[in-house]
Amino acid sequence: MLEAPGSGPKESAPAARAAPREVWKKGGRLLSVLLSVNVLLLASTLVSGGAFNKVAVYDTDVFALLTTMMLLAALWILFYLLRTARRPGAVPYRDAHAGPIWLRGGLVLFGICSLVMDVFKTGYYSSFLECQSAIKILHPLIQAVFVIVQTYFLWVSAKDCVHVHLDLTRCGLMFTLTTNLAIWMAAVVDESVHQGSAHSNASHTRLLPDRRAGDSGDSSGDACSCDTAVCQIFQQGYFYLYPFNIEYSLFASTMLYVMWKNVGRLLAATHGHSHTVSRASLFRETYFAGPILGLILFVVGLAVFIFYEVQVSEEGGRTQQALVTYYSFNIVCLGLMTLVSLSGSVIYRFDRRAMDHHKNPTRTLDVALLMGAALGQYAISYYSIVAVVVGTPRDLLGALNLAHALLMIAQHTFQNVFIIESLHRGPPGEVPQESPPKEPCQGLTFDNLDALHTLPACPPTPRLVTPSPADPQAAVTVILAPRDHWRRRCLKDISLFLLLCNIILWIMPAFGARPHFSNTVEVDFYGYSLWAAIVNVCLPFGIFYRMHAVSSLLEVYVLS
Repeated sequence: MLEAPGSGPKESAPAARAAPREVWKKGGRLLSVLLSVNVLLLASTLVSGGAFNKVAVYDTDVFALLTTMMLLAALWILFYLLRTARRPGAVPYRDAHAGPIWLRGGLVLFGICSLVMDVFKTGYYSSFLECQSAIKILHPLIQAVFVIVQTYFLWVSAKDCVHVHLDLTRCGLMFTLTTNLAIWMAAVVDESVHQGSAHSNASHTRLLPDRRAGDSGDSSGDACSCDTAVCQIFQQGYFYLYPFNIEYSLFASTMLYVMWKNVGRLLAATHGHSHTVSRASLFRETYFAGPILGLILFVVGLAVFIFYEVQVSEEGGRTQQALVTYYSFNIVCLGLMTLVSLSGSVIYRFDRRAMDHHKNPTRTLDVALLMGAALGQYAISYYSIVAVVVGTPRDLLGALNLAHALLMIAQHTFQNVFIIESLHRGPPGEVPQESPPKEPCQGLTFDNLDALHTLPACPPTPRLVTPSPADPQAAVTVILAPRDHWRRRCLKDISLFLLLCNIILWIMPAFGARPHFSNTVEVDFYGYSLWAAIVNVCLPFGIFYRMHAVSSLLEVYVLS
């Protein structure tokens, strides 16, 4: 018998809507995007102009703009927390995919390191208070407040699908995202100028040697020189903490973008799969080969990084040995990562899990960031390949550099294939549907499932096996114990191995390893100015790729 559609339970229908559907959602998005683009262009103009000594833009101008943007963004966040989110029916849905615990945990970790960096910057600028502008001391204080407010906001609201104040919320989210990108650009420029001045001499450098960092204050000369030991500790401390602040800004930007996509979004009662797993699944279902090998490479990589930094910074001229060691370790690490990623893709050829085709803004953003951020390392690698192949020196260092560039391209390619395919897989135990229900059957409830196959528009529906009273968990056990258990273990080992390798490959360039300047092949071929511009633009994207790959591999590990 057929019942009326309204008389039966609607298990897959959306929950009760707190607000009517928007007439034109793209209009509000367009307004917020135009606002963010204009603000971002203004910020990038000041930040990039302040990095060059022939442009009459000073660091105080950049600090003033960033401080104003952080104050406005913090005020909007407080308005959202106190007014928008507390309105009845303001957040009727929460996206289960947005803001997973590892992403929010990483945001908190990088936020704490950013607060420590702000303490060091405040101490550094306070060391010569008499000749500094007040905005230089006010900027790190306001940034600390902004980091605290934003971290709390993203921790509690990252999953929100807001249905009130739609245009205002979109503009606020986009403005806060733009603020984080402006902070990221300023930190990248500071760090790049600092590293560039450390690896260049007076004849090569066109950038002002760390003017924006405050070594020489403003244009007043050497009145603000950092001579005391405490001042130098503060200065070196906040430069070493810059990578954490950079990653914090990028993590916050990705979470804000997902919140922006979820404004006004309608979700079904059961949408996709969640990220929750049991503790046994997290810590026991591995062969431990991947974590052990990854830890070995992580420890060896730390030793190679320390050896490289010590050898390059010495005056004895042992850079050649340091570069050979650095490239050799990276070649081994990248080669293993390429093989492991290929093996993971091969395992997926025998995996019968269903593909997840649900609309998922978080996954779409993850894929776009992985593909886009990899372009930075691709560009550096191809420039290196051309310089080594066309250039005249044909020695051991050139061969290692060429192998390193080729393996870097291969590793990024195969790792992206593995991660993207993993993110599109359904949860364990979910098998693909041979024939999904057709449109006429939707919204109908049937009392007699045996008569369902007689309808021409509906496929046969399998019966649900009812567990016996003696063993009520029998059916659940069958579902949760798939036959390909060994494949799941292998995938967990692969994801953990790649995760640890990406961490060490993030640490090396993020904390100062710059073989691009220590190795003179590219510098001699392209000239210092062009090569420095290529590295300073592309390398930050390569560094971000590593940390974003870590976040994606954590999700792959949980979903395997």
